Amino acid sequence: MTAPQQAVAGVFDAELVRLDFPILAQQVNGHPLVYLDNAATTQKPECVIEAIVDYYRHDNANVHRGVHTLSDRATLAFEAARECVATFINSPDPRQVIWTSGTTEAINLVANSWGRSSLHPGDRVLVSWLEHHSNIVPWQLVAAATGAEVVPIPVTDAGEIDLDALDSLLDDRVKLVAVNHVSNALGTVNPVNEITRRAREAGALVLVDGAQSVAHWPVDVQALDCDFFIFSGHKLFGPTGIGVLWGREALLEAMPPFLGGGEMIETVSFTGTTFAGLPFKFEAGTPNIAGAIGLAAAIDYLGGLDRAAAAEHETALLRRTLELADEVPGLRRIGTPTHAAGIFSFLLEGTHPSDLGMLLDQQGIAVRTGHHCAQPLMDRLGVPGTVRASYSIYNTQEDVQRLFEGIHKARSLFG
Repeated sequence: MTAPQQAVAGVFDAELVRLDFPILAQQVNGHPLVYLDNAATTQKPECVIEAIVDYYRHDNANVHRGVHTLSDRATLAFEAARECVATFINSPDPRQVIWTSGTTEAINLVANSWGRSSLHPGDRVLVSWLEHHSNIVPWQLVAAATGAEVVPIPVTDAGEIDLDALDSLLDDRVKLVAVNHVSNALGTVNPVNEITRRAREAGALVLVDGAQSVAHWPVDVQALDCDFFIFSGHKLFGPTGIGVLWGREALLEAMPPFLGGGEMIETVSFTGTTFAGLPFKFEAGTPNIAGAIGLAAAIDYLGGLDRAAAAEHETALLRRTLELADEVPGLRRIGTPTHAAGIFSFLLEGTHPSDLGMLLDQQGIAVRTGHHCAQPLMDRLGVPGTVRASYSIYNTQEDVQRLFEGIHKARSLFG
């Protein structure tokens, strides 16, 4: 199955797109499903589901070392998926694409491989207050082991990185700046090109967590000029348990292996071991073959859409959300960034986020509540957590309307 063909260039029909996602046809708690938890995970089009099933039905075998037909077919599909990802993010070489289980493992890989071999007492890693815990905790662990320091980059009340504060922190102690492309909690789109430029001038490397950006617009790692770029498949309409670490070739070549085992070796003896080249040095053990194939199918699916029109569609959903939010007494948007992806975080006066989330669920509306694995940010903004509605290509204006009908119902019940 391919993506629906848009009748007119620049016109995006979300209703057609919805037909490709079988889960959206169901009812939840007696209501048509309105799925607004896309920042946590996206739904999967039929072509992704079919690709995974087809692999297990016809080609299931381990990759690289087999000499039989099934292994050959699995290896070809697996490495074709790597090439697909390389093209998707404009990597100069597919060998710079390292398979991981997701964003979290990818950041831990960089932290443990690059960080433990490169950081020393007195060195600093800068991370913003906007970061997901997966871009904070690994650096704290490595800093504790190496004597380095993790220093937060301040954010404004609007939920944007304070670039002047960043400048004041950038000195020769800073070895890495780690920031997300888009905040999972607020939707803030960070100026990563500008952050990278400033970090470069200070001699620091840059890691970009792209988990929340790759599903919304094309990403070019060469244009971003970062040193590491990381994302997860399950936020990109692909399966769970698969992710990508992209890194500059010279850095990856110099980094020691993160895990030891099969596949990542060249030779093993009790007198010493030599390691395989890129990308296999970082891919110990049997990989998530079906996950990589499914991710490639998701990328191919996106390639059949007008992505600029899709991005404008999501922007229109957020725009309408903000209009309707202004009409709800007691509703407060948390974070007001100038540039935002399709994420709306809010609180409703007199209502606990969890209670509102459960009430919306009873109406078939799926949102996320809590701190969104961003507790430092919640502390900075002075809130315990939020209700978060996050949009994707298959959401519609009707979904936005249903969300606010649910919010108004909550006001009447809790008011």
